Amino acid sequence: MRFAVKGELLDLESGDHERRYILIDNGKIASVERHVKGVDVVDASDSFILPGFIDLHVHIMEDGFRVEGKLEDPLSLYFYKALENMRKTLHAGVTTVRDAGLADLGVRMASEAHMIQSPSMQISVTPLSVTGGHFDFHTRSGMNIERTYPGLPSSICDGVSDVRKKTREVLRAGADVVKVMATGGVMSSTDSPSDTQFTVKELAAVVEEASFRGKRVMVHAHGLQGIRNSLRAGVHSVEHGTYIDGRTAAEMSERGVYLVPTFLVTRLNCRRAMRGELPEYSRKDAIEVARVHRDNMETAYENGVRMVMGTDSGVIEHGRNLMELFYLTEIGMEPLEALRAGTVHAAECMGWEDRIGTLDRGKIADIVITDVDPVEEIEKLSDPGNIQWVIRDGVIYRSPDD
Repeated sequence: MRFAVKGELLDLESGDHERRYILIDNGKIASVERHVKGVDVVDASDSFILPGFIDLHVHIMEDGFRVEGKLEDPLSLYFYKALENMRKTLHAGVTTVRDAGLADLGVRMASEAHMIQSPSMQISVTPLSVTGGHFDFHTRSGMNIERTYPGLPSSICDGVSDVRKKTREVLRAGADVVKVMATGGVMSSTDSPSDTQFTVKELAAVVEEASFRGKRVMVHAHGLQGIRNSLRAGVHSVEHGTYIDGRTAAEMSERGVYLVPTFLVTRLNCRRAMRGELPEYSRKDAIEVARVHRDNMETAYENGVRMVMGTDSGVIEHGRNLMELFYLTEIGMEPLEALRAGTVHAAECMGWEDRIGTLDRGKIADIVITDVDPVEEIEKLSDPGNIQWVIRDGVIYRSPDD
């Protein structure tokens, strides 16, 4: 399919914008022109054209990690519900996601084939967890509510040899990136966010095994020691980073490790906790994490840590992903820098900078068109109603008529 998109193309470096035509041919950007002839044109005059946004931390299959859902819902219902999660995410302007756990190879294949309304995705399949850790779904009563099936292996592994084997299992299952739980978390009942999980040797074994396949490692880490262990092991990105300090942030910056701060889940979980909407075991942790998170993210930013967009949607509702961009500006980023964190730099974190993140010739035609000024009104991007057009791989998935 060959067509053009007309509108105000925003330069994410300078902030300037000019009327341009983006010529799309067979899913790729063929050229950026002042004029075109002989092709159909999507006329979005006076609206802003941006690269499709990238959310580096979602759980596209989940809708709140509800215990009752795991106990009661048939497996097939789980997949049908996920279709709506994917549609909401795509229509919000997110054309690519890095799934942080539970999307399997079949989900990714369906997305790639455009069988479903979904962002493009990298998948981690199953996060690695120690026994009793953040992705161990055994309750204190001994009941196991972990959802596994062929293609979605169990998450639990202990010791260097077991960790190596589990890393190989998730890679065999199709993981594009390996996800590890290096600390406890807010939503688990048997640990706390500051708890350290996995040793440096265990984490280094994951990194080494992943490197054999050319894969990167993303690490869930709230607690300071878990962050430090992850850096020593050579991970590629740290998710959350709640209790980071200045010294560790400086080391992280020097090593070039990305930080995915997930402001959205931190803010929304705190509000839910204050309203009594979270399980009792999560409320105190949710409030405490929110109390320290923003100040420590400012510390990380001031120390030059590479910060990119990720929301942890799936723990919280899908479809408000772009609010993360506004939260990035609250810690000191200029709007243009926040926009780059959700496009250019997010693509670099994924290793997909040659495919997506900018609207350059030869890249995949992932395009978002909005009727708000993304520099002057960045907060308004979080309202899906302000996203007019969404194009992924050159396919129009959302238009003003939707």
